Amino acid sequence: KVEGRSGSMANGERSRTVSVVEPLTKPQIRSKILLRLKTQKEEDRNRKSKLIKDKLLRNKVFKKAKIVMFYVAFGGEVNTEEMIREAKKIGKLICVPICGKDKETMQPAMLVDHAKLKKGPYGVLEPVAEALVKPEDLDLVIVPGVAFDKKGRRLGRGKGCYDRFLSTLSDDAPSIGLAFDFQILPLIPTTNHDVSVKKIIFS
Repeated sequence: KVEGRSGSMANGERSRTVSVVEPLTKPQIRSKILLRLKTQKEEDRNRKSKLIKDKLLRNKVFKKAKIVMFYVAFGGEVNTEEMIREAKKIGKLICVPICGKDKETMQPAMLVDHAKLKKGPYGVLEPVAEALVKPEDLDLVIVPGVAFDKKGRRLGRGKGCYDRFLSTLSDDAPSIGLAFDFQILPLIPTTNHDVSVKKIIFS
């Protein structure tokens, strides 16, 4: 029989009885979870998004923050529409990211009421009027992701836009990732360029 961490075997047992499960690669995780996001029932998405919204509104860092950068949900992500509406109602200034012409960088832009939105380079809606906000003025960044682990490690869509943006913020800048339960994995493989979030709220 197999014993202990080292995987030592009893005498005479053939080695092929031990199977090693290879960890999934980033592209494998990405395609698996993106499919789940795409095929999740809309009623489940809305129900879980509401639970996540309630948790976020109770969060201490969120309560304290005056300028919050949200994201505009895309491709089945946790829906932020209601969160943005409620945050505005309680007097917070809301920004959303605008993708740069290089398709690699992002900048926060104010999201005013009844703002006209257009599709950005990757199909995500962003404000037409670019009233930009300095990243250092943000009190909190709400971050989407394809998958997260409990330590805050994040897997995005593979373009690196959020990693580049988050790496420009100070080390103590608060960031919260939003996710559905099936997006939380035991471990996300990371590289030096990947930036973790400080907290994850999921349902």
